[in-house]
Amino acid sequence: MGDVHGEGSVASVPELLALAQQVAADAGRLLRARLPEVAGGRLLSDGASAKSSPTDLVTDVDRSSESLIVGSLLSARPDDGIQGEEGSSRAGTSGVSWVIDPLDGTINYLYGIAIFAVSIAARVGGRSVVGVVHDPLTGEMFSAAEKRGASLDGRELRLEATGRPLGEALVGTGFSYGAPSRAAQADLLTVVLPEVRDIRRTGSAALDLCSVACGRLDAYYESELKPWDLAAGELIVREAGGTVVVLEGLGEAQSTVVATAPGLEAPLLDLLRRASSGRGRPR
Repeated sequence: MGDVHGEGSVASVPELLALAQQVAADAGRLLRARLPEVAGGRLLSDGASAKSSPTDLVTDVDRSSESLIVGSLLSARPDDGIQGEEGSSRAGTSGVSWVIDPLDGTINYLYGIAIFAVSIAARVGGRSVVGVVHDPLTGEMFSAAEKRGASLDGRELRLEATGRPLGEALVGTGFSYGAPSRAAQADLLTVVLPEVRDIRRTGSAALDLCSVACGRLDAYYESELKPWDLAAGELIVREAGGTVVVLEGLGEAQSTVVATAPGLEAPLLDLLRRASSGRGRPR
């Protein structure tokens, strides 16, 4: 028990989880230490560069965090694969691949907004078997292992159906960086917002998913997420008893991730499909 089989290799799930937690904590300490550099927005002009658009930025801190994570993982497991947001990539030979977001919430970090995270997942056979999301400022560590449940700082997370209707649900979302996508997402939001309790947009997909897992949000949806946004948080939601669905072709988006507490999946999916088709709110 406790082993996952890759391509000719065996890895212990508890060992992978412990490694991910330790490395996430180390990266979190780096992010906390470097945070004062954002004072006055200096990094916005001095240490940040554009990625997919002028509003999508990467900093030296992102790169330093990714370097620390990759170095630590490969020091412990030199044959593993790597997929990192800031460009780290190698196939590996062990059958285990790590999917890394070294700083989820870069824009928040740059502005000194205290909502950002480190996200690390271990994948075997194309599925996440371990997921860790660490909030460096609160110290919270969300963790999950496939078929072993999810936890927050060692406390089990277990979602139960509340019977709460969609109209009383607090729903998180996020927006892409490209202007056309943002316009389409804004249109979708005008239909969704009147049908739910309220909307939250934190700027960290990983933490939004964890908020569903621990009950701080009832549901969350966002389009055009990348593997590193999703790999750890999705597993944490599922192992906590929530649902995660990826909708293809919702409006202009290639894919939209929808995570919900039990009982809210069907009504939220129905609302999103109606909104994206132009049918709008029910009468």
